[in-house]
Amino acid sequence: MAGLGVRLPLSIDSGDGFSLIKDFETMIKQNLKMLILTNPGERVMNPQYGVGISRFLFSNYGENIYGEIENRIREQASVYLPFVEIRKVGFSDKNIDRNKLGIAVMYAIPRIGIDDLLEFTI
Repeated sequence: MAGLGVRLPLSIDSGDGFSLIKDFETMIKQNLKMLILTNPGERVMNPQYGVGISRFLFSNYGENIYGEIENRIREQASVYLPFVEIRKVGFSDKNIDRNKLGIAVMYAIPRIGIDDLLEFTI
């Protein structure tokens, strides 16, 4: 079966060569995660692309840092993934050393009737 894209991180698959993503839900979830993790200027020929979440990781935590991150996620998703509707962005920084940040993005894809949750820690 043909795939929509390559599954990241890359892994070898005996049938297709590399593991492929074969459904829209998984492809959109991967694209949203890559959008959040990519730093602006990192993508060739598109210097505006990316939230750059790692830039916020060691920022001074103030009252508005989570608001800045959420706004950046919403702005970037509206430009590069306009078919995705961001419902809620949540954060978990309960680590004592505060060297990690947990992110949970609730989103919907209305055209294909999908509600999903993307969670990861940086």
